[in-house]
Amino acid sequence: MEKADYILAGGTVVLMDEARTVIEDGSIAVKEDKILAVGTTAAIAAQYDAVEVVDCSGQAIIPGLINAHTHVPMTLLRGLADDLRLDVWLMGYMMPVEREFVNPEFVRLGTKLACAEMIKTGTTCFNEMYYFEEEIAAATAEAGMRGVLAQSVMKYPSPDSASYEDALARTREYIQQWKGHPLIVPAVGPHSPYTCPPEVLRACSALAQEFDVPLHIHISETALEVENMRKENNMPVVPWIKKQNILDAKVIAAHCVHIDEGEIRTLKHAGAGVAHNPTSNLKLASGVAPIVAMLNIGVNVGIGTDGPASNNDLDMFEEMRLAALLAKGFSGDPTALPAAEAFAMATIYGARAIHMGDIIGSLEPGKRADIVVVDLSTLHNTPRFQRSPDAIYSQLVYVSKGSDVSHVICNGRWLLRNRKLLTLDEAELSRESALVAQKIDKFLLAREGDIVRKLLALGGLSQEESFEVQVKAHLDDLTMVEKFLHDPELTIMKSSRYRQYDTYFSFDLAGQGQLRIREDIYLDEFDRPTPRSRYRLTLTGEASEHEYPLGVILSRARFTASAEQSVRFYREYLNPSEEREIVKLRRRHRFLFHDTQFAINIDRLTAPERPGYYVEIKSRTWSSRDAENKADFIVELLAKLGIAESHLLKAEYYSLATRE
Repeated sequence: MEKADYILAGGTVVLMDEARTVIEDGSIAVKEDKILAVGTTAAIAAQYDAVEVVDCSGQAIIPGLINAHTHVPMTLLRGLADDLRLDVWLMGYMMPVEREFVNPEFVRLGTKLACAEMIKTGTTCFNEMYYFEEEIAAATAEAGMRGVLAQSVMKYPSPDSASYEDALARTREYIQQWKGHPLIVPAVGPHSPYTCPPEVLRACSALAQEFDVPLHIHISETALEVENMRKENNMPVVPWIKKQNILDAKVIAAHCVHIDEGEIRTLKHAGAGVAHNPTSNLKLASGVAPIVAMLNIGVNVGIGTDGPASNNDLDMFEEMRLAALLAKGFSGDPTALPAAEAFAMATIYGARAIHMGDIIGSLEPGKRADIVVVDLSTLHNTPRFQRSPDAIYSQLVYVSKGSDVSHVICNGRWLLRNRKLLTLDEAELSRESALVAQKIDKFLLAREGDIVRKLLALGGLSQEESFEVQVKAHLDDLTMVEKFLHDPELTIMKSSRYRQYDTYFSFDLAGQGQLRIREDIYLDEFDRPTPRSRYRLTLTGEASEHEYPLGVILSRARFTASAEQSVRFYREYLNPSEEREIVKLRRRHRFLFHDTQFAINIDRLTAPERPGYYVEIKSRTWSSRDAENKADFIVELLAKLGIAESHLLKAEYYSLATRE
């Protein structure tokens, strides 16, 4: 008789081979890291002798489940910020917290916590992308799991790389360190087309091809991403990444929610795999991916949980069930994505999607021994029907839960036995994770009451000149102003015309000031819009610092930054107590007076519509003493412009937005 290390005997073996073989009262013989044989219990017992025979009666023996897309260290961020739009969730919470807390220790702990959860729910292999990927690799190997692990690359500074050049160099070193490991497949992870410019995508593709490793990237996750791509490049996302050579590599494309049939065929011809993430896409309201069309065309589609911060768990049984139900509900066809196909997506299709179908994803002789045993005798699994060969798939997809997993083996090694973790300390991981959560809570609580800190968390915020000296007047006629501006002795440094859309936020907490979000659309000399635009944030103090004669006000402009997100983003992120909007046509002239730079703004309010013109004279400074001199100069300018004191206003545009 041939020798095996152990035999799993007497269960319902679900092979997931091409014939979709199911063996009732079947057994699997394992030696070292491979499957020796699969057959009936009687046939295996007659041919193989083993050190141990494990009774699996009343249980299903299935291939280890494959999580085709996730970000495992984000177990430490699960539940941190839920029920938010993707941009608010990502830019407002995830990235600021990651910048503050993500380091090698954080990544190692989060990975171990994720591995513990995945092992207990039947996952043996996962495809992921994050930072400090060498730490994730080490923790994954220690836990005994298999992983395709991609080092993140993006144009922004990240927790482990100051620039994309640094990220690329780090990725190269990481691949060289881990390539050839029995459990770890290193990969290149350009985050997405919207976070990686063309030169970064091309460099990532070249690196992946040089080492023949997978390339993991987010594709067409949101409608906004697709809309922006069409607007900026006049083409959909998939053709654009093809132009950047991405599809020349072994691509694993996460999400693909908003792609059309032509793009699906392009992915098919490139041999790319797709990772479908039903829970995450629903929770973040990203949409529903056309996976039935993908499968019909022949794309290899796996199932992923996405990161635990956007799911919020790593249970592939939940994900299989939702994938099947969602396809039916979305299409109106109850036959769409049968249970057997959903199960294939979590096993053999998933293995092919991550370019590992030759060694995992099915229980066939010669493949790696990645095996899960699922208890079918639990109350919610009772009764069980067996008249149909597909009944076992329905049982596993629609009924079974992650908590039904009894045993997990990866690469021939026992990771879970009788529901007990063998490679990780569950209690210690829970304790350490709770301490991290306390620190993150403290960080977020401290910034929630401070608008400046919340804006600083987004990056790009800077303090400008501390003071702004200004006066505002309301005029029915601009004759004197035009005469002044056309004085040949006046030095005009720059003139511009805009349509300005201003949104003002105010806040309940004292001392927070007001935030103005401004969109400037540049106009030509006939007040027609040009392609140029500018977006700015300005946070000001609540009140003026000082008032000089004739209503000249000294105010403090605390911070300014480019407004890189939408008004809706800032509204949901900052939660203002009040919001007002102003639209105006502005002519701005910068000029020198007494060798000092001033600006004069001539505004016409169109929303809310107001008669006449509003004229502002202003200058900026770091010095309160300099502000006094400039206030005196502004008084002189008022005289030159013929603006009487009766025309002066102390009101800001913010207050004019509600004045009738």
